[in-house]
Amino acid sequence: MVAENDRVVVVGGGVIGLCSAYYALRAGMPVTVLERDEHRSENCSVGNAGMVVPSHFIPLAAPGMIAKGLRWMLDRESPFYVRPRLSPELARWGWLFHRHSTETHVAASRELLLELNLESRRLFEELAAEEDFGLVSRGLLMLCETQKGLDEEAEVASEASELGLDVDVVDAAGAARLDPGVAMSIAGAVHFRQDCHLHPARLMALLRRKITELGGEIEYGVPVDGFEGGGGRIRAVTAGGRRWEGGRFVVAGGSWTARLLLKLGLRLPLQAGKGYSLTLGDPPQMPELCSIFTEAKVAVTPMGGVLRFAGTMEIGGLGLEIDRPRVHGIVKAVPRYFSRFSERDFDGVEPWAGLRPVTPDGVPYLGKLDGLENVVVATGHAMMGLSLGPVSGRLVADLLGGYPPFRSIGGLGVGRFGDRVRKRPFACGTPAG
Repeated sequence: MVAENDRVVVVGGGVIGLCSAYYALRAGMPVTVLERDEHRSENCSVGNAGMVVPSHFIPLAAPGMIAKGLRWMLDRESPFYVRPRLSPELARWGWLFHRHSTETHVAASRELLLELNLESRRLFEELAAEEDFGLVSRGLLMLCETQKGLDEEAEVASEASELGLDVDVVDAAGAARLDPGVAMSIAGAVHFRQDCHLHPARLMALLRRKITELGGEIEYGVPVDGFEGGGGRIRAVTAGGRRWEGGRFVVAGGSWTARLLLKLGLRLPLQAGKGYSLTLGDPPQMPELCSIFTEAKVAVTPMGGVLRFAGTMEIGGLGLEIDRPRVHGIVKAVPRYFSRFSERDFDGVEPWAGLRPVTPDGVPYLGKLDGLENVVVATGHAMMGLSLGPVSGRLVADLLGGYPPFRSIGGLGVGRFGDRVRKRPFACGTPAG
């Protein structure tokens, strides 16, 4: 019989929450996962591009991003959009993003992001040795439509090489040799050899199964609405009149994490970034490598017999309504890079939408919550949620067990922006919020 004061309660059943549960169980901790969605297919971890990306060592907050974003704002079909609204949280997030879009911030963050992604890649390979979830370790192609785009990506490749990544810059003929199964209309490409791709739905199903096999519990349709505790500790979480007691808690609620942490007295700068994907069951051609259309910011991933296209970053709240012009922006980009494809190939294909939690500095939040010794927060991974899933789970398990992490994670601090809103909002035995 497990004592409830030993149990780990994980709030959030996306890839970060499931990986946290899996590694905690492997460390011998009893675990219950609470997922807000009733239907597993609605989770943001299911419909994404399925990429593992050591190549993505430059944070979203980088020089030039604000100017580029402002230009894109004028185009309803562009890769980036901020839905205008009166929101103090959005205004603060935008100000912090501006403040961190510097070369200094990039230099301070790149090695951390690279090491996390490389360790996550190793853990993916460890998982794949046990069971197949479609992991393909042949690299990623950054496909550049223009010479200007290729020159810019070559600069990133040079920086990546200095950091120790295995990377090549190739012309159009070289790209065709790397992936001969698809006709490309490009100036050239950058080949990041250590990147991988996988089938996200199969990965999520594997994690759920392993959690239950290890004795963990997963409950769906549980939108956590409060906390109980006192004396610097949480004792239980509540949802719809029910409560789940535990000794340790993980808040990994994706884009909803900021709302949850407000109940614990922390205003976490976090915005939901909506993305879309379209999956072709019978594409005209099937590439063997995953790729990114550099100028269009569209990710392309072969997943068994289907081909997925994913893109856009739409900062616009927690709604999942489909913005058709943004989806068309993805569709119309495809024939520009893959010459045998046409927009008609997407007729009747329904887009999928998911929300990615985005920090204002492009670096995830992962660590203990100041003043609450038994709460660990893991969120804000944006487009790298799947890529950083295993390493985040391992780090969460280390923190829960009191073990030092494999590398310093000070740069991931949850309270790094210092937005405490008030005194702890509960006394011992009373609900938070």
